[in-house]
Amino acid sequence: MTDSAVSAHAEPEDADVEATLRPRRLAEFIGQPRVREQLDLVLQGAKRRGDPPDHVLLSGPPGLGKTSLAMIIAAELGAAIRVTSGPALERAGDLAAMLSNLVAGDVLFIDEIHRLARPAEEMLYLAMEDFRVDVVVGKGPGATSIPLDIAPFTLVGATTRAGALTGPLRDRFGFTAHMEFYEPEELELVLRRAGGILRVDLRPDGAQEIARRSRGTPRIANRLLRRVRDYAEVRADGAVTREVARAALAVYDVDELGLDRLDRAVLVALVRSFGGGPVGVSTLAVAVGEEPATVEEVCEPYLVRAGMLARTPRGRVATAGAWRHLKLEPPRSAAGEQPEPPAMLFGP
Repeated sequence: MTDSAVSAHAEPEDADVEATLRPRRLAEFIGQPRVREQLDLVLQGAKRRGDPPDHVLLSGPPGLGKTSLAMIIAAELGAAIRVTSGPALERAGDLAAMLSNLVAGDVLFIDEIHRLARPAEEMLYLAMEDFRVDVVVGKGPGATSIPLDIAPFTLVGATTRAGALTGPLRDRFGFTAHMEFYEPEELELVLRRAGGILRVDLRPDGAQEIARRSRGTPRIANRLLRRVRDYAEVRADGAVTREVARAALAVYDVDELGLDRLDRAVLVALVRSFGGGPVGVSTLAVAVGEEPATVEEVCEPYLVRAGMLARTPRGRVATAGAWRHLKLEPPRSAAGEQPEPPAMLFGP
């Protein structure tokens, strides 16, 4: 895991602050206009009918607001929310116990739903469709199945890997929303809202500088704001200007494009150790001392989006932009580098 301020995983001491910065209502949620419009129609229609809304699947990279939207759904419905995660539901009995305690209209939020254990997933099929679970008592030939009715509820699942969901589970969601990376202008609005809540003297040019380096992710933008605030209070006059933001982000190893220590380590290994690739993600992870999942899920999405890395059938390849970002001359074979036209063998 990266130790940089832009790690995709929240630091423990920041958990309470992140909860404070979460929007409470759909009208407060910044960005994702298409998803907000679609979700508002789903919720308003359900409230008019007096029925629980269809089950909702939220997919997209980490830090874009999937958990916040799940909590907003419960708040908009005036319902309680029960929160768990796929890895926490190791046995079908764990899920059955949670489902049996739901009250009519409750929202059940399962984060990382693609990591749900197979027995729990199969139990969830029946619960989502018929609001019923079959509890198996005993083992072997003498085992019996006892049907148990559960209260109508709305399942909200969140995943960073929609392709890892099985077809039967994915098809049972009535509404699927894919979260996109944010534009810098949207992140500036996120930062201004967070600055007001945290009482940070955030100047427009400072918000612009932080937004530009936040990798299109609100969670990272809010975390960088807190780190820049620390720098401004300790080494400046407390105001977050462009100059202060640049100095602070240099301390925290966040460069002009928002790349952190681990991102640059991946690019350096790819370019200098493997000649720009192609190289497998496992080999690349060993070269930087990280787990393959960390490289694949934390680093690669933004590096691909920033045009620094390409995924090919043979492995990962550094683009010409990656070579130039490291202040190296890209070879002719670098991805994205246009070769010169061949010399003419004969005169016109």
